[in-house]
Amino acid sequence: MFNKVLEYTGEYKKYTYRAMFFLVIGLLFNVVQFLAVYKMIDGAIEGADGAAYYLLWLGVFIASGLIYVMFYIHGLVLSHESAYQTLKNLRISLQGKMEKLPLGIIHELGTGSLKKVFIDDIDNMELLLAHALPEGFSNVCVPVVTMIAMFFIDWKLALLSLAALPLGIIAVMAMYKAGTGKMGDFYASAQKMNATIVEYINGMEVVKIFGRDGESYRRFSSDVISYRDFTLAWYKMCWPWMALYGSFLPCVALFTLPIGGYLVYTGASGLSDFLLILCMAFAIGPTIMKAMSFMSVLPQLKYKIETLESILSAAPLKQGSSAFKGKDNGIEFENVTFSYDGTTNVINDVSLDIAPNSVTALVGESGSGKSTLAKLLVHFYDVSSGKIKIGGQDITDMTLESLNDRISFVSQEQFLFNMSLLENIRLGRPEASREEVIAAAQKAQCNEFLQRLESGIDSMAGDSGKMLSGGERQRIALARAILKNAPIIVLDEATAFMDPENEEKMNIAIAELISDKTVIVIAHRLYSIKSADSIIVMKEGRIEAQGTHEELLFKSPKYKALWELSEGTRNWSVTGGNEHINVREELA
Repeated sequence: MFNKVLEYTGEYKKYTYRAMFFLVIGLLFNVVQFLAVYKMIDGAIEGADGAAYYLLWLGVFIASGLIYVMFYIHGLVLSHESAYQTLKNLRISLQGKMEKLPLGIIHELGTGSLKKVFIDDIDNMELLLAHALPEGFSNVCVPVVTMIAMFFIDWKLALLSLAALPLGIIAVMAMYKAGTGKMGDFYASAQKMNATIVEYINGMEVVKIFGRDGESYRRFSSDVISYRDFTLAWYKMCWPWMALYGSFLPCVALFTLPIGGYLVYTGASGLSDFLLILCMAFAIGPTIMKAMSFMSVLPQLKYKIETLESILSAAPLKQGSSAFKGKDNGIEFENVTFSYDGTTNVINDVSLDIAPNSVTALVGESGSGKSTLAKLLVHFYDVSSGKIKIGGQDITDMTLESLNDRISFVSQEQFLFNMSLLENIRLGRPEASREEVIAAAQKAQCNEFLQRLESGIDSMAGDSGKMLSGGERQRIALARAILKNAPIIVLDEATAFMDPENEEKMNIAIAELISDKTVIVIAHRLYSIKSADSIIVMKEGRIEAQGTHEELLFKSPKYKALWELSEGTRNWSVTGGNEHINVREELA
């Protein structure tokens, strides 16, 4: 457990070891303080004369205390430096791993769980690295050394001092066993609560619009109460054992005082040895208690580390180490099959050749596999079987960076980061100049709404781009793609949020974007792709038909039905009273 986390400490691992050293030395000087007290008491019993004797041991007591404080503080400074460096490395490593994971695994984990891992669980590692490991080691090491020394002084009194220790250890082990049994349910409840809270906040607009406050709140309240109940049940199982070990472990003199006093009375042990053993026992009592307090959190830390490891050890997307070496920008799907859950195929044995510098449209009903096929091309997921090639090169033979350089993906739902619109567009090509970004925004027809914003292209997008409408976000996304200028373009309902007034402008911008490129278009508005070089009709994860618009109207009943449905929706009308309103005409 410790070794796994320390792998991420890097060069700061030596800080952890130095922290252990300084903490051990500091605690040893803490024991010396009690020895100084013993010497003063023993001197008084033996009748030592002269203030010099007492001043000497008083000086030793004060000096030992100061050294203890300095060494302990320095040790904690070193351990915290190592701890926070490790937390940084853990987060960076997890972020790098996340970038290479299939989207399915990320969606499975959920936003609430990922937030808990990235923030809460990794923050809790600080307790392990800055305290449990260095302080736990020193608070175990020093009592062991002191106990061994006690046996050299008087083995009978030493045994009496340790008599309460087994009772405390039994209580700790019982608490450990009781705690681990409920831990899985506790953390599952916490993750569920986090996910529900995130969903409740993100869905607040829908909740308000449809008046689902009561139902949504019931789910929210139920998960919060469930978390409370699991937490209290877990703690109730542990509290009795915590009380037991908290009572026995500090009581090092529980048997030493009465029985040891009797041994001194009978002459079986010396008074001086008795006093020395008592002082040493009082010195190690608090350290043993502190060591055991770290033991109580180890089951939680172990669970969190295992959760973190399960994410870090998840199988990444398959990728090679070479750059793009394909002969052109043609795309091949060879017997591709894919399943999200490993049981139900959403893509079934699809084989497809897309010529370079051509426009290919994917059409079909919702759930037919159109978007999934596009996401497999940009390698959001690994295929279950088959191959996808670009220019004859398998996409799994090249690095993800090389693949990303070849493809621009514009979907109907585009995420904007809470930074300036200029920087959001610049994500397409980070080294681009301001002038190049502005030119891309102009080509994407962004000028109209940028001029309305007080800071123009330097305006902040807001959380998830909330300062812009859906159509405006899509135009920013299109500007990204124009700036990137990749040779392969995937448009997944890229004009879904466009109003009729702006759709024509967007189509002009898209026409410029796709010029001399290999293009895959996914659209429900079939009139927008009727001029495509090839149209693929998808049904239940398979290719049902392929051809031009005219060919498919003649040979594919499915495409003809989709076309008639699409054309029909363009002329939807509503009747209000005696008025017949053509929706298309009213919007035009």
